[in-house]
Amino acid sequence: MSTANLPSLEHLSTAVILLDDQSRIAYINPAAEHLFGLSNTNLIGHPLQYAFTSTEQLFGTIQYALATHASHIEHELTLSTHATGNKLHLSCTATPLQLSPYALLLEFHTIDRPLKLAREEQMLDQTQANRLLLRNLAHEIKNPLGGIRGAAQLLEQELEKPALREYTQVVIQEADRLRSLMEKLLTPQHAPHFSALNIHEVLERVRSVVLAELPEGLLIQRDYDLSLPELHGDKEQLIQVVLNIVRNAAQAMHGKGQILLRTRITRQVTLMKKLHRLAVMVQIIDNGPGIPTHLRDKIFYPLVSGRADGHGLGLTLAQDFVSQHQGSIEFESEPGRTCFTVILPLTHLGKQT
Repeated sequence: MSTANLPSLEHLSTAVILLDDQSRIAYINPAAEHLFGLSNTNLIGHPLQYAFTSTEQLFGTIQYALATHASHIEHELTLSTHATGNKLHLSCTATPLQLSPYALLLEFHTIDRPLKLAREEQMLDQTQANRLLLRNLAHEIKNPLGGIRGAAQLLEQELEKPALREYTQVVIQEADRLRSLMEKLLTPQHAPHFSALNIHEVLERVRSVVLAELPEGLLIQRDYDLSLPELHGDKEQLIQVVLNIVRNAAQAMHGKGQILLRTRITRQVTLMKKLHRLAVMVQIIDNGPGIPTHLRDKIFYPLVSGRADGHGLGLTLAQDFVSQHQGSIEFESEPGRTCFTVILPLTHLGKQT
C-alpha cells in the first residue's frame, strides 16, 4: 500500500490505523477518528500508548500477526482512549503489509452495534411511555392544585395579622409554580422550533447559570472543538437538556467537584435508524460518586431519582428533547467518573447533511 492509496481509506466506514515499522501511528482514517475520538494530525509518529489505555491485548494481537506474517483477528478486544476514557468493545484484525511504507494495518469493528440499536429502539418506546405517564400524572395533580390555591386565597382573606399572609403567599406561589409545570407537561408535544445555533452558546449559557447557582467549590472546564459547524435545533430545549444533566452532576457532588464540557464532531453515525454523515457530540463528564448501580437501568424513567428531594423528571425531559432532535443520549458511570454523551445530527432546514 502506498500513500496514493490512502484516499481510498478516507471513505471507508471501517476504522483503520496504519503503523510504521516501529509500531508508531502513521495514519488514522476518519472512521477511526470518529470511533475513538482521536485526531490523525495529533497522533502521527506517536506510539499506540499515546492514544490508548490498557494496550496489552492490542499489542498481543499485533505481535502475533507480525510473528506469523499473517492476518490475525482478535474477536473480543476492550479498548479505551486517553481522550474520552470510554470503553469500546471491538474486534480487531491486524494485517502485516509488504512492499509498503507501512508495516501493519489495524481494522476495528464495534461488536456492540446490535446492542446499541436495541437500546435506541428501547429508548424510543420508553420516551413515548414516559410522555403518556407524565401527562396522566400532570392531569391528576393539576386539579388538586387549583383547590389548594383557592383555599389559600380564602384563608388569606380571613387572616387579621398581615405577617401571617406571608405564609399563604408562599402556598399560592408554590401552587402557581407547580401548576405552571403541570401545564408544560400537559401541553401537546410540538416539533421543536428549529433555528441555526452554535452548540457552544448553549453550553456557555448552562455554565454561567450553574456557576451562578453554585459559585464556590464547583469547577466547570471546557474542551470545545471550535471548528464545529452550526446545527439546527431548538435552543431552549437543548439548554434544558444540558442544564438538567449538569445540575444533576453538581447536586450529586454537593456543589464541590469538577465538570467537563466537551464537544467533538462524529462521522458516519446511526441515529434513529438513519445514517448521518456528520453529527455533533456533546459530553458532560463529572468526577462525582457515580450513578448507583441499582438506578442505572432506569435513570431515564420519570420519578426515579438518586436524591431524597429529587423529582426524577430532569433526565426524562432531557431524553424526550433529544429524541425530538432525532439524537441519542447515553451514559457511562463508575465511581469518580460519569459521562453523559448527547449526539445530535447536523441537519439543514430539516434535511440531512
